[in-house]
Amino acid sequence: MAVNLPPVYEPEKVEDKIYQFWLEYDYFKAHREAGKKTFTIVIPPPNVTGSLHMGHALNNTIQDVLVRWRRMQGYDTLWLPGTDHAGIATQNKVEEHLASEGFSRHDLGREKFLERAWKWKEEYHGRILRQLHKLGVSCDWSRERFTMDEGCSRAVREVFVSLYEQGLIYRGDYMINWCPRCHTAISDIEVEHEEKGSTLTHIRYPGVGWDGFIVVATTRPETMLGDTAVAVHPDDHRYRELVGKKVLLPLMNREIPIIADEYVDPSFGSGAVKITPAHDPNDFEIGQRHGLETIRAIGEEGTMTPEMGKYAGMDRYEARRQVVRDLEELGLVEKIEEYTHAVGHCQRCKTEIEPLVSRQWFVRMKPLAEPAIKAVTEGKTRFVPERFTRTYLNWMENIRDWCISRQIWWGHRIPAWYCSCGEVVVSREDPAACPSCGSTELQQDPDVLDTWFSSALWPFSTLGWPDITPDLQHYFPTSTLVTGYDIISFWVARMIFMSLEFMKDIPFSEVCVHGLVRDALGRKMSKSLGNGVDPLEVIEKFGADTLRFTLITGQAPGNDQRFRDENVEASRNFSNKIWNASRFVLMNLEGFQPSELPPTLNRHDRWILDRFNGVVEKTTALLEQYELGEAARTVYDFIWGDFCDWYIELSKVYLYGNEEKEKERSKAVLYHVLEGSLRLLHPFMPFISEEIWQHLPRRSKTEKALVVSSWPEPEAGLTDPKARREMELVMETIRAIRNLRSEIGLAAGQKTPVILRGPQESLSLLQQEQTFLEKLARVGEVVFLANTEEKPSQALTALVEEIEIYLPLEGVIDIAQETARLEKELQGVEKDLARATAKLANENFRLKAPAEIIEKESKKKEELSIRREKLLARIAELSKLGGV
Repeated sequence: MAVNLPPVYEPEKVEDKIYQFWLEYDYFKAHREAGKKTFTIVIPPPNVTGSLHMGHALNNTIQDVLVRWRRMQGYDTLWLPGTDHAGIATQNKVEEHLASEGFSRHDLGREKFLERAWKWKEEYHGRILRQLHKLGVSCDWSRERFTMDEGCSRAVREVFVSLYEQGLIYRGDYMINWCPRCHTAISDIEVEHEEKGSTLTHIRYPGVGWDGFIVVATTRPETMLGDTAVAVHPDDHRYRELVGKKVLLPLMNREIPIIADEYVDPSFGSGAVKITPAHDPNDFEIGQRHGLETIRAIGEEGTMTPEMGKYAGMDRYEARRQVVRDLEELGLVEKIEEYTHAVGHCQRCKTEIEPLVSRQWFVRMKPLAEPAIKAVTEGKTRFVPERFTRTYLNWMENIRDWCISRQIWWGHRIPAWYCSCGEVVVSREDPAACPSCGSTELQQDPDVLDTWFSSALWPFSTLGWPDITPDLQHYFPTSTLVTGYDIISFWVARMIFMSLEFMKDIPFSEVCVHGLVRDALGRKMSKSLGNGVDPLEVIEKFGADTLRFTLITGQAPGNDQRFRDENVEASRNFSNKIWNASRFVLMNLEGFQPSELPPTLNRHDRWILDRFNGVVEKTTALLEQYELGEAARTVYDFIWGDFCDWYIELSKVYLYGNEEKEKERSKAVLYHVLEGSLRLLHPFMPFISEEIWQHLPRRSKTEKALVVSSWPEPEAGLTDPKARREMELVMETIRAIRNLRSEIGLAAGQKTPVILRGPQESLSLLQQEQTFLEKLARVGEVVFLANTEEKPSQALTALVEEIEIYLPLEGVIDIAQETARLEKELQGVEKDLARATAKLANENFRLKAPAEIIEKESKKKEELSIRREKLLARIAELSKLGGV
């Protein structure tokens, strides 16, 4: 039996209750059901560094839509949740917290610091889980993982040792990206490059044993203190005679050789370049080829090293200014030019990166990259949209060895131990003694692994690997990965090559790539701009379904979207529309018991059932193609337009009539379409759909919750092209009459006659629908004229297919008075339009006004232009009718 809904939908009273209901009955739990198709997603684990942002909300909403849909389709569905320890990011947060208490991690020591980091993890892990619950995600919480839990840690050690044993992990002195703020090495893809204004200083290096000098140009004069050569191109005739000779390094008075190397670009500057193997990756390679000494000028703190004489201890930027001043005093600066170039910054703290030669651990990438490239080019793993395949391949085809050691404390400690005898022990278990000399005084490497090392194992380590668990056998490979385009290189590529190496299979079949959530003006959300939107605040104000629907309808695969208040309000209005329509239906289902649809259906019934059938088919096809935004909009258009605005209005004639059979037939169709629509809506707006569904009378006693009910399927018997065509004519006619009434500003209650003229077949159809024409178009009388009869005069006209529609104006409006009113309105619109046009043409306004004001003014101009065109068209039409 139907139970009616409260008058107003209050998400704050519904959502927590519904989520607890789902949890209580374990509806999200995967059961390893034999014989069923599996659908598996592993969550991109959020960092335990704070709160979820709008990007997390989008990512998890997309995943939840897919998971809920597949679960309803009958798949054995597992959505595995978890969080990431986020090494550098979390350590920075904990260190900031310690600094506010007046001490550093070194004051605490490693063990005590790690205790604090674990406490931080527990606090923020709990916060993230609560936020995910609020969003409505249907993860299997019984299988939750953490990248540093016991199982994942064992997997990390197994992978490290195995790669080391194969010679794919090695330790050596190489050029790395060093962050002086985070005090650690970072990988190439953790470096963000941004264009920066700088200077190019041209410095004279005097010849030794020959007259003259060579001029080299540099954006970093402070690094010249560590130069060990000057290089020229071997084919550059200007310097051919100087190759093999020496120059005197200014300020350091050290003799360095002139060498020839094909790396040098003869067209850049003077064609001669300074070589600093310790501070430039290309110079390091040249140094290796020519056996040059490596002299470090800048240390790990970003200050000049003790070997740099009078500059020792200076900050690198201070040293840069001092070096230039000293060179100018010696007359060795030829010129200084303004110069813009890309400068690398730490992705996390934005500090300018210092390239340093350092002893680090690396993964040898070429042997791992080759099968990972092949897996994608052969289509075993597919990117959606396909264009991101090129992003992946560009990275993998040009990949360099991966620096995996980090000089921090929070993370997976490198399983390598050093003995005083020189032995290095890499082991799956902590060694008790040195295998070479028997010493028990072993020192473990102090560094930890790059966070992305453990994240790369996520699709299989979370399922129990290195043990061959039932979950691993049943749910691996996973089905779909949902991720942002910004971490294809960081994460997606690494999961693919690690999975191929250790599971001999791809980690997932498809990668669904989404864009960023930007603010209303298209800017990236950031703390510095103060334009971030907290998803929890939106949920508290409007409900989770409103946020979810806003994000889903705003996204197209792979593209960024703008988060606008008006879109949130539109989604909230949709919730209210669904609630009010459902409330109306439930009020009319008193005593109704669902069964099969009646054998006899009228045109309206056949039309709405045909439309529902088409929407089921289209929505399913769009979800299969990962067009989630289009799928959601399809459901929206059907519920708001076809069902609420049309069918419910049409059904009122029967529900409020005296024919019991007609009432029962309408109830059956209303129930069928509403119940099916809630199923379609559920993946997008799970809370409101479940709440309404629980109030509906049940067709099946076995279905206890919408979340585990079946997904609708198209029914061949409900397809009705004839009803579709006929109702299109009826609805278009009603719309056209409404538009004519609106254009002359008729009040809703003001009934007017309308004349329809056309071929007999169409008129006959519209005569059958006369009651509905009069009710829904708000007309007093409908007059039907055959094509042979005379056309009415003094009437507004519209055309729908072959039907001419006439709205007589006599006695309705004074044409001359209406024309005068419209002309007065036109004057005001043209005045406002001229003002907006002039403002937007004003360069001073465009330079100084905030972007949101400019966009608002542009929108205003566009709306005024449209209104002007409509007014001109209506005045011209009235003029033809003799109004002027």
